[in-house]
Amino acid sequence: MPFAEVGGLAIHYALTKAGSAAGAALRHPLVFLNSLGSDLRLWEEVAEHFRGERVTLRSDMRGHGLTDAPAGEYRLQDLSGDLKGLLEALSLEKVVLVGVSVGGMVALDFARRFPERVAGVVLCDTGLKIGSAQLWADRIRGVQAGGMEAVADAVLSRWFTPAFFSEQPTLARGYRTLLARTPASGYLGVCAALRDADLSGGGPLGVLTLVLCGDADLSTPPDLSRALADELAAPLYLIPGAGHLPCTERPEAVVAHLVTFLAEMEGQPDRAALGMRVRRAVLGDAHVDRAGAAATDLDRDFQTFITEYAWGGPWSRGHLDLRTRHLVTLAVLAALPREHELGMHLRATVNTGVTPEDLKELFMHVAVYAGVPVANRAYALAKEVLAERESI
Repeated sequence: MPFAEVGGLAIHYALTKAGSAAGAALRHPLVFLNSLGSDLRLWEEVAEHFRGERVTLRSDMRGHGLTDAPAGEYRLQDLSGDLKGLLEALSLEKVVLVGVSVGGMVALDFARRFPERVAGVVLCDTGLKIGSAQLWADRIRGVQAGGMEAVADAVLSRWFTPAFFSEQPTLARGYRTLLARTPASGYLGVCAALRDADLSGGGPLGVLTLVLCGDADLSTPPDLSRALADELAAPLYLIPGAGHLPCTERPEAVVAHLVTFLAEMEGQPDRAALGMRVRRAVLGDAHVDRAGAAATDLDRDFQTFITEYAWGGPWSRGHLDLRTRHLVTLAVLAALPREHELGMHLRATVNTGVTPEDLKELFMHVAVYAGVPVANRAYALAKEVLAERESI
């Protein structure tokens, strides 16, 4: 059970070494940063995927897990300073930061303060500012009055989707225990840091950056991640079927994004893997799985072609987020018209954040520049898809 002394704190961490695979020792270490009320076990499934491929580091931030929990209010700079001290203690020079919630804010603050130590940044379910002063004041009063038990159920309900609670009730109970046993002093200290932290106005980072967000996140909803991605000029990908902690609820989706991100960052792009990741993000796993199962010798090469050269090409270029690129695609399909593809992509809007209001404005624009008949048909198809969705 390793600990490192950093600035007078005993910080608990888990470090895995790079294996003997070719190039493993040269790859940048992955550093995973946790959410409020959790500990280093939050990233266990994701980190396990990279075991032997590269160094991985997980740690309990101050006030959480087995790390010391000093009394009093903390600042975001305290948390990013702890990270710097831990990296120095472990002789980790330049790393890739992967943070969720407050861990994402720590990663962003660290990258701005110590850019020479950062090779890339992945920000999950976080924002430039999380919550209002009133929200954190209420949370602090709740814990002060009744301890962690007083807020555990309400907080936990925002961590995961309803499906997670029904499909994995035992795991959900375990996470409630983890949350409820967080030291109150540490939880309150980080609440104060979140209350005061605002990272707006810093602009893009000088390294490759990715923003991820569960499509059903209630704590840091997709609009918050969209604003973060806009400020950082970074791509945003929504993770279907995930709440505030996709690393626990959809670890396989987070791993897929990380694998592609690391390949791009380290100059080894895998167009097939990149394309499949984006194709699944937009169309959904069920659709892609059906297409793969239905492929025969006649069209199997074609399926590979569109995955690599459409989804792994223009769809994966970044700059435009997935929602914007999906709107462009919908407009083109409506204008041509390509009804079969348009229907498929209308069903996929649930994955990319395109709303009925977006469609209303989009097809009005199509009517002006491509003609009323094609816009009329696009509206009809959209109504059919929305009716299907409501009937489920």
